[in-house]
Amino acid sequence: MSSRPPSVLLVEDDPAIGRTVAFALEREGFAVEHVLLVGEARRRLGAAGPPPSLLVLDIGLPDGNGLDLCRTLREAPAHQALPILVLSARSEEIDRVLGLELGADDYLAKPFSPRELVARVRALLRRASLASPRETLPRDFEHDAVGQRIALAGHWLALTRLEYGLLAQLLQSPGRILPREHLLARVWGEQADAGDRTVDTHVKTLRAKLREVQPGREFIVTHRGLGYSLQLPPG
Repeated sequence: MSSRPPSVLLVEDDPAIGRTVAFALEREGFAVEHVLLVGEARRRLGAAGPPPSLLVLDIGLPDGNGLDLCRTLREAPAHQALPILVLSARSEEIDRVLGLELGADDYLAKPFSPRELVARVRALLRRASLASPRETLPRDFEHDAVGQRIALAGHWLALTRLEYGLLAQLLQSPGRILPREHLLARVWGEQADAGDRTVDTHVKTLRAKLREVQPGREFIVTHRGLGYSLQLPPG
């Protein structure tokens, strides 16, 4: 199975800076997706498919403040481990401190050296990898916590953000029944419109994607009135 290069989501509204950052990262083997707005970044992070390995985030964007996005991501369980490098024209100490306090992992002031940016990206990915050792998983599963993606039988699943969060929770405690309330708290967080039916709906779509890879096997067990568990493989 071929491994994909680390992916970077770049949120930067200045075309010249965006091209400079993308060129520097792509030259070093990174896959870069460049968006201009906070809204575009939110849609990308909530979309199906593998999430980015790292976020490079400008602060002053036309439709909002990058630090607000940073704070929101840190409050969402599915994105709490996503490494975030903030780029900003604000270089005062108070600005750097605020960015780090709101959840950024690193802060780089403009103008910056492309070589330094690449070095910081590598350091953040290395740190995230060391902080997320490979867990003991049920047979046939692989969990890339840094890239926030899960594979079954060698196939990376095209999961939405919430489907990834659900399966990651179940993989942490295979065989254990997880109540819907637990899943809501860990995956949806403070999202007000989420409820038991929301969990059930996402479990249904998650089951369908697992069956696409292994049609003859049932992975998620429903325990009526209790919750869900990940079925342990026989043997």
